[in-house]
Parts: sequence; C-alpha cells; structure tokens
Amino acid sequence: MKLINTTNSHAELVTKQLENTDATLVETYSAGNTDVIFTQAPTHYELLITNKHRAIRQDEVEKIRAFFLKRKIDTDRIDQSKIQTLICPTLIEMSIPIVN
Repeated sequence: MKLINTTNSHAELVTKQLENTDATLVETYSAGNTDVIFTQAPTHYELLITNKHRAIRQDEVEKIRAFFLKRKIDTDRIDQSKIQTLICPTLIEMSIPIVN
C-alpha cells in the first residue's frame, strides 16, 4: 500500500478544518479508494480513514497507522496505549492524545 499526499487537491477541506477546529496541520492522503485525513492539533493527532466502496481491512489500518507513527507523529510525545479508535465498516477514526 502506497499513500500519496493529495493535500493540494483538497484545499477547501484543509482550509475549513484549519478555520473551524484547533488543528494546526491538515493533510490528505490517498491509497486507491481509501482516503486518509491527518490532523495535528496542540493536544492530539487525528487519523480519519474512509473508503466509500468497501469495508476497510484491518491490514490497511495497521499499515496506515504505522506510516503515520513513523513519518508524521512524534512518538516521544504520545502514549500508544491511549490511542482511541472508532470503527465503522467504511470509516475509522483514530484519536492519538499528546502526553505533556
């Protein structure tokens, strides 16, 4: 699975997220039919994974999570045991709190 940064194609979404939430960074990624919105805020990170065509597979979730933990999330500032995940068949949201 290869994630491609598609942030430039979603300028309106990014702008609205930055204006209406506590987010300081919003990026979008695509892996075929699976889309990911990555958000960084002062107190947490958020990953929203969606696929309008089919249920999201567990191996996709694990690869996406590993990608962001390796490249975008400061793992020294989080407690991985406190990651909360909400799961629906075509939508998954991960909330990753930043530990002070």
